[in-house]
Amino acid sequence: MSTPPGEYYTEERWQNWIDRLDEEEIDPEDEDSARLLLNLQDDAAIAVAKIITDHDDELIDQDTALEEIADIRAIVLEEIDLDDEETVMLIDGVQTSLVCVFYAAEEYIAEGPAEEGTVIDYIEAAADAEAEEDLDAALGYCVQAGTLVIDGEELDVDAAAELEYGLVSEWANGLDSLQTAMSDPEVVEEDEEGDA
Repeated sequence: MSTPPGEYYTEERWQNWIDRLDEEEIDPEDEDSARLLLNLQDDAAIAVAKIITDHDDELIDQDTALEEIADIRAIVLEEIDLDDEETVMLIDGVQTSLVCVFYAAEEYIAEGPAEEGTVIDYIEAAADAEAEEDLDAALGYCVQAGTLVIDGEELDVDAAAELEYGLVSEWANGLDSLQTAMSDPEVVEEDEEGDA
């Protein structure tokens, strides 16, 4: 069954995650904290995956799908206003990872998957572009990689893990969440231990 337009992802849902991260002492070295941040990222990626799936199944048209993705992007990329600077930085990392997810989804819906090259070809090209400080090209290559991930090609997580830390590694991390979401678009429970 498709999700009614406007209900794939809500501001309230994002805010629930932010409130939860604000309440907990977030330590990226701590497994529970790391899982909470990943769940935040995966939850948004799952909403994007559902929009793509509903579009592919012709339950929503192209314009609606693009509008829904733009709505989620507006919610997720809004500046975070929290007192704890480290938490804000960690959430910013999640937001950065998701930028590529949104653009890849839009590109896939508007133009379809990249016609040549493999996921890793594009990721490597993106890393080269980032090394040359051409961030627009780097993002473009990651977006093309993302269209292939959406189309079912596998992102080699080990190869992505070898990337030097930077924007491309963050974007590849987002594509990993998208890959998981496309294969298993189950909702991440935001209140596993009680109230959301």
